[in-house]
Amino acid sequence: MLWPFGVGAAFLVSGTYARSNGSYNGSDLDAPMLAGGPRGGPGAMLRFGCSQAVIERLDPLVNPDLNPSAHMHQIVGGNAFNASMPLEDISQLATCTTCHFTQDFSNYWTANLYFKARNGTYKRVPQMANQFNDGDAGGITIYYTSPGTNATTAFKPGFRMLTGDAMRRTSENLGKNMQQCYRCFSEPNFGGSMYSPCFDPKWDTDHLPKQPCPGGIRSNIIFPLCWDGKSLDSPDHREHIAHPVGGPPSFSIVTGTCPESHPVKIPQVMLEVNWDTRSFNDEIEWPEDGSQPFVLSTGDDTGYGQHGDYVFGWQDDSLQLAMDSQCYLRNCSLLPSQMPPDKNKCSVPVTAPENIDGWMDTLPGVDMETSAYTP
Repeated sequence: MLWPFGVGAAFLVSGTYARSNGSYNGSDLDAPMLAGGPRGGPGAMLRFGCSQAVIERLDPLVNPDLNPSAHMHQIVGGNAFNASMPLEDISQLATCTTCHFTQDFSNYWTANLYFKARNGTYKRVPQMANQFNDGDAGGITIYYTSPGTNATTAFKPGFRMLTGDAMRRTSENLGKNMQQCYRCFSEPNFGGSMYSPCFDPKWDTDHLPKQPCPGGIRSNIIFPLCWDGKSLDSPDHREHIAHPVGGPPSFSIVTGTCPESHPVKIPQVMLEVNWDTRSFNDEIEWPEDGSQPFVLSTGDDTGYGQHGDYVFGWQDDSLQLAMDSQCYLRNCSLLPSQMPPDKNKCSVPVTAPENIDGWMDTLPGVDMETSAYTP
């Protein structure tokens, strides 16, 4: 199942998120994207932005209760995010969310990206709003897909998962079905057809691009779509989830057969992160040895260690209803939503103050000789 779009018309239409009377709906927000062509298949696919909630060295999955944790993350979603996330209904603990749909108090977080200058110092590369998410304060674009009504089982309160491996430095060799990739933009927020993050060799790679990207870099992170049906979590935050038999399908094809060990199909979650590298494109400032200058907050200069963390926090059965009702993009009358200025007001207090935006001699918490955490 694919949702093909012609990109030409979509990129010529400028988007807005509010009508003159201050109201809006999903069709208003997604008008530029919908102008690219008709929907190409059945099923649900939510696509929405979550603005930045906080940038901090916390990781309640891998390093629970540790403050600060191993490396810097960007976090979006509900304001219940903390160094320790209890195994309970997060939607009952949060009071606001940076996400478009107000019933989504989930938390999503990924590694930050840094620029390494010729003199060896580092500066964080800021996130920028993804295409058609005008007005968002950076953050992440979230996708949830399901092939049809009653085809997937939404996550349960307390559910959490991790995809990717922060210590990986080589390719998984998954070809077009790889779980994470990067897109080099020729101009801001442009990089080929939508919803095909790992198909086009002209634009996509599974490692950080080795040449300047005039419009920035996009990172795609895809989560598994099969669950054991019992465990809300596992020791490594991965064992309770799995890819379909025969390997992971290409997004947004979510019809693969789940293995007997993980028989329950869950909505497929994908994250898109856009980094504004435009101010770092002067190769005179790049390392003299010719190496590419971008480094994840883990110390990884290959990009293979990109990863994503997820704690479910949708209120009541709202996500299940959206999947079964085949909601599309932000067009879902079942889900209350908010405009960017409102979600941008939600934030998480910083509990471990560190240098976030200035130049620094080393990455926070990372020994650059070993890429190991040094408290």
